[in-house]
Parts: sequence; structure tokens; C-alpha cells
Amino acid sequence: MTEKEKQQAGELYDASDRELFTDRVKARKLCGEFNTLEYNDFQKRERLIDRIVALKGDDVTIEAGFLCNYGYNIVIGNNFHADINCIMIDNAEITFGDNVYIGPNCCICTAERPLEAVVRNSGMERAKPVKIGSNVCFGSNVTIAAGVTIGDNVVISAGSAVTKDIPSDCIAAGNPCLPVKVIDSFSEAAPVQNEAPQAAPASPAQQEAKKPSRHIEVHRVDTPPHSNNDFPNNKR
Repeated sequence: MTEKEKQQAGELYDASDRELFTDRVKARKLCGEFNTLEYNDFQKRERLIDRIVALKGDDVTIEAGFLCNYGYNIVIGNNFHADINCIMIDNAEITFGDNVYIGPNCCICTAERPLEAVVRNSGMERAKPVKIGSNVCFGSNVTIAAGVTIGDNVVISAGSAVTKDIPSDCIAAGNPCLPVKVIDSFSEAAPVQNEAPQAAPASPAQQEAKKPSRHIEVHRVDTPPHSNNDFPNNKR
């Protein structure tokens, strides 16, 4: 079994293998060419993306700053947008459903290093696929770890580190990223049950402080027309 076959099977493999190294060089050269194109050269940008990724649907937009390791492990659905500086470490397969938006500076990583230092220092690693459903939105600076599956109709808040699977129909946030709200397709997002303890009732002093302060309006009343004889003359 070659190192590439081990990689695709999810087994430990030698990342310095010549075949894998050659594939990475090819992908990085294509990414480099893509990132230096004129922004409005849409036809050439699309042709290059077709050469980089394994499969993509309609209406796929990827901004400059895009990097991947191999490209042939990336499968993209319809109506996809990746903002600037999107990184995909696609040592294993990365799949996207339809209607996916990825914010700036996001990283999706399928590779992981062994915990044992001796094995790790020998250059061995393992790759686990990442699956992202349809109708998914990432905020900026989101990181997706190896082996994660994200369901449909999900929003990942900015700055989150997703290390475990995220179910469908939710807003998730934090490090580690966890569901914080349930998304109902027909209503506003509702908090997850037992998300946070209820606040303690306010003390009498706090209640008194919250009472609205008394507001007094002062209206100007203009004096009727008068002559100087009505008032003392202060001029000296």
C-alpha cells in the first residue's frame, strides 16, 4: 500500500512521501497562480478553480488568498462563497453541501499529528474527512478540526474552534464550539434549553435604582409687550 493510499484510508502515512510532495507542489502552484489573477478576470479564475478542486457546483466563488494541500480532495456544492484567506488542509476529503458561506480567515484542517512524540517526530500523520452540510454559514476566523461533521442549517460564530460534530438547525459558538441556540426555520433562533441559569431577582435597592427619575419640564413664558416705564431703569 502506497503512502497516498494509506492517507486516503485514514491510516498513518509518511507526509514526506515523494508522490504526496509532488501533489502538494502542483496544488500550491495553481493556488499561487489563482491568487495573483486580476480580480475581474472571472473566466480564468473559474477555470483555475476547476483545475484545483475535485468537483464543484454552480455559482462557486472563492476569493484571493485561497490555499489547499491537494485540491483533489475538495468537493463543493452549489452557491458557495469562500471569503479571503480561506485555507483547506485537504489531506482527507472535505465536502460542502449547497448554500455555504465561509467568512474571512477560516481554516478547515483534515490532518492531525500523532500524540506520541516519537511517532510525530518521524513525520507520520493521519487524515480524517470533514463534512459540511447545506445552508451553513461561518463567521470570520473559524477553525474546523479533522474528522468534524457539521449538519444542515447551521451558523458557526466568528472565532469558534470546532473540534466536535455540530448537529443541524443550530447556532454554535466558542472554543470548543458548542450549540448555543436552536434555529427554527419558521421563527427566530431560540436559546438552547438550560443554556444559562436564570438571573437572581433584584434586591430592593436595585429595584429602587431602576425606578425612572422624575422629569420636570420648564416652559418659557414670554412677557407681554411693555414700555421701559414698567421696569426700573438699571442704566447708570
